[in-house]
Order: sequence, then structure tokens, then C-alpha cells
Amino acid sequence: MPAAADAQEHDHDVVITGGGLAGLTLALHLKQTDPQLDVLVLERRAHPVPVAAHKVGESTVEIGADYFANVLGLKAHFEQHQLKKFGFRFFSSEGRSDIGNVTEIGASRPLAVPSWQIDRGIFENFLAAEARRRGVSFADGAVVRELSLTQATSGQAQAPHRIAWTEGGVRREASARWLVDACGRAGLVKRKLGLAEPNSHDGNAVWFRIGERIAVDDWVDDEAWQDRCEPRARWLSTNHFVGDGYWVWLIPLASGSHSVGIVADAKRHPLETMNSFDKAMDWLELHQPSVFAAVDAKRERLQDFAFLRNYSYGCKQVFSADRWALTGEAGLFLDPFYSPGSDFIAIANTYIVDLVMRDRAGRPLGGHATVFDQIFRSFYKSTLALYENQYGVFGDPTVLPVKVLWDYTYYWGVLAQFCFHRRLTDLPAFSSVRDDLAHGKALNVEVQALLRAWSEASPAESKANPATMHDQASLPWFAELNRSLLDTLDAAAFRARIRGSIAQMRDLAGEIAERAEAAPGVEASALRRLLDEGVPGRPGERIAPRGPLLFAAAA
Repeated sequence: MPAAADAQEHDHDVVITGGGLAGLTLALHLKQTDPQLDVLVLERRAHPVPVAAHKVGESTVEIGADYFANVLGLKAHFEQHQLKKFGFRFFSSEGRSDIGNVTEIGASRPLAVPSWQIDRGIFENFLAAEARRRGVSFADGAVVRELSLTQATSGQAQAPHRIAWTEGGVRREASARWLVDACGRAGLVKRKLGLAEPNSHDGNAVWFRIGERIAVDDWVDDEAWQDRCEPRARWLSTNHFVGDGYWVWLIPLASGSHSVGIVADAKRHPLETMNSFDKAMDWLELHQPSVFAAVDAKRERLQDFAFLRNYSYGCKQVFSADRWALTGEAGLFLDPFYSPGSDFIAIANTYIVDLVMRDRAGRPLGGHATVFDQIFRSFYKSTLALYENQYGVFGDPTVLPVKVLWDYTYYWGVLAQFCFHRRLTDLPAFSSVRDDLAHGKALNVEVQALLRAWSEASPAESKANPATMHDQASLPWFAELNRSLLDTLDAAAFRARIRGSIAQMRDLAGEIAERAEAAPGVEASALRRLLDEGVPGRPGERIAPRGPLLFAAAA
């Protein structure tokens, strides 16, 4: 039966297609910035959505957590209804059932800046209710049928965009000054405008939820191992069980369930070896027997199972002066290893809100839309370098601790500083440290290449996997870098902070080069040339010596 027609049309300031994490947080951000905005969110799923087995993307890190808790003012929800995360944790446990006797990377105590594990069902139900409370029009069970985008014409006012959807069997239509696509991988606007852009990071993922807590801490009886952490709550971490070309996640949810996932380089571990629950369990039994044993004892509590091929992709454009934008997975997606999904939602939403408010104030959009788009996709490319062709390093207990330190240093020292100090839309701030940012990006490319070469040059028998914990909290400089996100900085202090971060990256890169070149057949000439050249205008600049930055080398 054809859907009934509804002749009534509505004009909205902003229509958001997709009422998941990205769309609902954007709606809240817009209404918080200007309560008079007329915002409509169209969500395909019926609400309320199920808890636990709703969506993956349950782990947040510092940028996303700060955005949800402090920018949007939702901290009380996290403190009352979600689990506070005990950081990231990594176990070099390929083929091992005794995780107490392998190399562990993680903090022995919580660091200064909090993050949370999110039950997406609980959170998105809360977001929908909060959006309605704040005056957002939220339509669930709404399936978009038609989309018409308009363009600005010289000398003439741009016509509104048009959208049609069905809701409860009724066809509805609306016009929108701004149209934002937050519908996830369906990518309505991206598909319509031909904006899809592949990358060379070929990874697959499978995941499922178990309706019972998986208590990692109970896997080891040794008191000394237990005492490494205060509190004794490794289960609250986003636990990574790593091996050559893959990692396995364990993420606890406030509903009492546990999320389990396998993420792998498609060339090393084809999806066909794990694309059903039984296959995934067979794969776990071979590669991560401790995880297998924990899940096998709870098979009857299986709640769902899903998989995704080639999950990483880019996008040619995400923000337009023609008053459309993309956020969340409707635009681009990197990799789940460091949980950057909510970070990039926070960044995209911040740019979109700024553009909408500029437009609302009658200011021109062209220059800012172009620059914001360039900056956002530059963040994507810089972050992609952490993952692209790097999955082979995961199985190396010697190199992986170095990689994790480097990756965090780049993240906390640069991108997180722009976000926490509310400088994302401050174009003069970007301009003042442009050369430093370019140098940091180049350093990251060379360090990632060196880490890969170092690991590839090391024979398997030389890769020691001692029963030790690389305690990130024991490195004063590292803990301070995390804490520094909470500072209040004026423009000059922020500029000095970024330059100091790049200088710290230079010192760390020098140590990494020295450590890597101690391995037979490894040379770091490209990285050393970059260090010798230095930041343009400040060649060879260093900050005051502060002693070794890396963990002590394994015996």
C-alpha cells in the first residue's frame, strides 16, 4: 500500500538525517548554542533502542569524553549511568592463556582526564529524551525517501534544501536551510554527491555482546600481578589482546553485558575465518585462548553477532558553504584501535555548529567552510597514519610499547590540546603554529615507518615477551601531558604549548631512532634528517633536557 501523503510542509533551520550518537549530540550542541534554532532529527530506528546489543563504538577517549561531558554538559549522565574507564590496556597474549606472564601496557592508576565506556543503547535513549526536552523535534521510525540539495547562486539567495521521508506510513516533506547527514555508513549525502573516498587501510571487524560481565582480573591469581593496579579493576579498561595483524577488544557495559570484538588486517586474517560466532570462537581458541575460555563459559549468554568488511574510508568533502555537512560515519571512519570515533564526531560537530552560527549571523561561509574542511580531513589523514600498514607491529612486545607511547604523545600533545582548549575554530591559532603542525605531521609519518621497519627486521625468536607491565603512570612526563589538557591557556600560552609538544615529539623521536637502530639492520636516516632540519625557521630547536622518555628496554 503506498504511503499516505501529508500535504503539510515545515521549514526548519537545520534538518539532521540520523538520530544516533553523531546526530543527537549535534542537535544538542546546536540548541545549546542557540535555543531559538528550529532543529529536526530524522532517525530510522524506532525508539527506545535496545541496551547492550545496540551499536559498537562503546569506548570513548579524552576528546570525545570531554565533548560529551563538558561541552554538552552531560557529565551527570556518565557519572550515574555509564562506567568510568580505566584507560587503555594492551596484552601481548598471542597464543597464550596466561596473561599474567606476558607484556602488559597500561596505567597502574587512573590519569587526570577521565573517559567512559558507553552502553550505546542507554546513551542514545538518553540523548533522544534530552534532545526533545531541549526543544529538538525528534522523529523516530523515519525513513528518508528523497533528498534535494541546492547550491548558492551568485547574486541570488540560496533556496532551501528539500527532504521527504515516511513516518508511520505517512509521507512527510520539509525544507531546511541546513542539511546535515549523520545517518552513518548509509551516507545519503555522500552517495548523492559522489564524495566517497577509499583509503589503503584494509581492515575487517567482527563483534558480539555477552550478557554477563567478563572479569579479566579473575584470570590471574598472582597477588603481585593484581597489585600492579590501583584499583584492582583491569576489567574497566578497554582491554586489547594483541597479536600479529590483529587485536581483540573487551569492553564492559553499564547494563552488565560485555562487548567482544576482533579487528584484523584483512591480508593476515581474512574475514571468512571469523564471520560467524562459531568461526570467531574457533579463531579465538587459536589466537587468544584466555579470551576464548572466558567467552566459551558464557556461550548461552550471547546477545548478538555482526561483522564489517573494509571498515575504514575517507570522504572528499565534509563541510560546504552550500549549507550541508556530514558528521560521524556518514563522512569518514578511521579504525577502532584507539577509539577515535567519538573524537571525530566532537570535532565535526564543533565545526558544523560554528558554520551554522556564522550563517545565522549573516556572515560569509565560503572561506571558513573550506578551511574547516581542510583541517578536519588533515586530522583524519594524520590519524590514519597511526593505523595504516601498522597492524604487523601489534604482535611485537618490544615495539608496541614504544608505538603506544608515541601515538599518545601525538594525540595528547597536539589534537587533544586544540580540542580541550577550545581552539578548533580559532584560525589565527592554527596559523601561528602552522609550521610546527606540519613538522609534527612529518615526524609522525617517519616514526610510523621506522616502527614498522624495526618490527619487521626483528626475527620472531628475538621478540621477548617478559612478564612485565609498562606502566604509563610511572612516566612523570606522560602523566603530566595528560593532566595538561585541563589547563587554561591564553593565545600566547596555547601557542607555546603546541610548540612545546612538537619539541617533546622531537625528543621522543630521537630516542626512538636510537632504540630502533640498536636492532640489526635498522636505520633511521630519514627520521634523523627530519630532526636535523627541524621546524622551519627554528632548525634543530630542542627544549630543556628532561631525561629518558621511553620505557626501559627489555632485557
